Amino acid sequence: MELQTILAGPTLRRVDTNSVAIWIATSRSFDIDAAIFKINEKLSLPVRTATTSIRAGENLYIHLVEIYGFFPMDTLLGYDLYFHDEEDSYDLTSLGLISDNEEQSITYDDIPYPSFFIPANTTSNFLYASCRKFHGKGGDSLVAGDKMLWNAPRNLKKRPSSLFLLGDQIYADDVAEPLFSVIQSVVERLAFEKEDLTQLEPRLADHPFNQLLQKVNGRQFGMEQFCQFTSASMSNHLMTFGEYAVMYLLSWGPSLWETAYIPTFEEVVEKGNYHFIFPNDDTEIAKCKKRYNQQTEDLLQTIGNLHQVRRLLANVPTYMIFDDHDITDDWNLSYQWKENVSRSALGKHVIANGLCAYWAFQGWGNEPLRFEEAFLQSMEDHLDRFVAGTPAYEEWLERLWPFTHWHFVAPTSPAALFLNTRTMRSFDEAPQPVKVGWMFKENIQAPRLIGPEGWRSIAKSLSYSDWKKKDPLIIISPTPLYGMGLIESALHSYVYPLRAIGIPVHEMLDFEVWKYNGKGFSDFIRYIFKWQPSQCIILSGDVHYASAVKSRVESKNGAETDIVQFTSSPSNNMSFTGVWGFLMKTAIWWNAQKRKGKTIQRHCDDSFTILNEGCNGDSCPEWQEELSYLPTRKGTIVETRNNIGLLSIEKGAIENSLLQIKGEQLKEIQYKS
Repeated sequence: MELQTILAGPTLRRVDTNSVAIWIATSRSFDIDAAIFKINEKLSLPVRTATTSIRAGENLYIHLVEIYGFFPMDTLLGYDLYFHDEEDSYDLTSLGLISDNEEQSITYDDIPYPSFFIPANTTSNFLYASCRKFHGKGGDSLVAGDKMLWNAPRNLKKRPSSLFLLGDQIYADDVAEPLFSVIQSVVERLAFEKEDLTQLEPRLADHPFNQLLQKVNGRQFGMEQFCQFTSASMSNHLMTFGEYAVMYLLSWGPSLWETAYIPTFEEVVEKGNYHFIFPNDDTEIAKCKKRYNQQTEDLLQTIGNLHQVRRLLANVPTYMIFDDHDITDDWNLSYQWKENVSRSALGKHVIANGLCAYWAFQGWGNEPLRFEEAFLQSMEDHLDRFVAGTPAYEEWLERLWPFTHWHFVAPTSPAALFLNTRTMRSFDEAPQPVKVGWMFKENIQAPRLIGPEGWRSIAKSLSYSDWKKKDPLIIISPTPLYGMGLIESALHSYVYPLRAIGIPVHEMLDFEVWKYNGKGFSDFIRYIFKWQPSQCIILSGDVHYASAVKSRVESKNGAETDIVQFTSSPSNNMSFTGVWGFLMKTAIWWNAQKRKGKTIQRHCDDSFTILNEGCNGDSCPEWQEELSYLPTRKGTIVETRNNIGLLSIEKGAIENSLLQIKGEQLKEIQYKS
């Protein structure tokens, strides 16, 4: 069956009063123009369009359409796209994306075009979410965002003005078994440049590796041994650029699913495309079949709502930053992890493929001017021809592997500073004291999630933006600055001691919290004091639960500032299931009961150790704080079910709530003001 013209999108990206960026992927080459309309006046605005296109595969073209003009604030605006090639011309209506069919249309209510608005300084509503696994348990919370917009598309005081995706937009390591077969099929249909990975790892040409990489459940050993990755769920890990690209295309809209086929477990086994560790063990086969069929059910639930996900992304300016799963779990977890992978030609290549796909599908639209012509040309040259060891390949690799400038400032109101906590890390040489039973040892510290050089670069980007000192500021940190104390304390009590005696438990548990490195945490606090925002709001994800925390911090020179942090996670990946999940939820609930309504005092001593106790005078050289967990209106302080956050700011007043989807119903959990 012939590929559809639009493979994914349109997705509304960076928007301000002078420019609008729209991302779209097509199966054919086009010249693309655009128009912007005032919806209520049915008036077309004068604009200039500049479209940059990248040929990512023989049947995949990625376009960033940049529209320049003067766009009014607090006004409902709409857009249309016009596609031209040597034979035909199309617009969004003729391509079927604007129609009376709710299942296909990317418009809301009676609005004739996909729409958006640019808020003035009065009222802003932000959706924010993280951790969206394709075969995650529960309902996809991006659908809740779509429902919210569907209920009030013309009400600019209620309508979300921006969507922030805070990390783990895809899970490159944890790929569902039935999805793996679909990805391989679509990779062939889109005809990407062949990546002969034996150029990087000759052992892949030998038996059994020459067959395992293309089999369901066949990649765990190779990813561990040849890439030096450490995820526990790598049996279907993405490796080539085409695989990463197809994962994005399948995740963001229904187009490719209309002709895709999910094979049954029996069909995969019959064709010899499933890898069993013990192929004659009936118990293993039964277990694999059960897992495959359950994942198929979970996939079908997500697939059924993709038209709503596409519609949401087409109508809300969207800004995105990665966390680890967008590339691989544990990405840059420690200095040793980074060194091991960098010494693996195949591991380094897979990381670069993930970053290249992140740029093409996420990073490019955040701040298009950040990526100059030489960067674009290097990406296109590599996607056009892959030969390991050539100057073009080495240039592509060296552009991506050390690249750190993924952070950016979104032109929202208030401005939103997106932090890059993965490639700006620094690793301290000073040892951390550890007690293991009666033994006393020293061990490598957790990394600073952003090192000193990274903070300087971030501060420079903020100074170049329109944000000014004393303005309110939203800071996007994929990992929360403030986590749930029980989980963090348990990890700190057990991970460090086990690591000290050689057990790599830090690779099995996410040991990546700001407070595990006192210097890194203090750097964050120091820059907040330096910038002096009138309001400091941190939005975070990653941890698979939602919470709200308020802190008043006092610096060593007596200055004070207030910080409020809202965490929304997961959007579609409930983790607290089964026996262990029940025990963890019970522990969290018990921990929450102890913290409810309580004020917690902490300080940082002169060795940058963060202590859960107050301090006096000279004993607190860096900072001290009083923090509390904010309850919902029902009195809970932790939510573990799928959710998407809704932050509302009006004349300095802050409201936060969580949106959830229950069947077809939208549910809202409100926090106290």
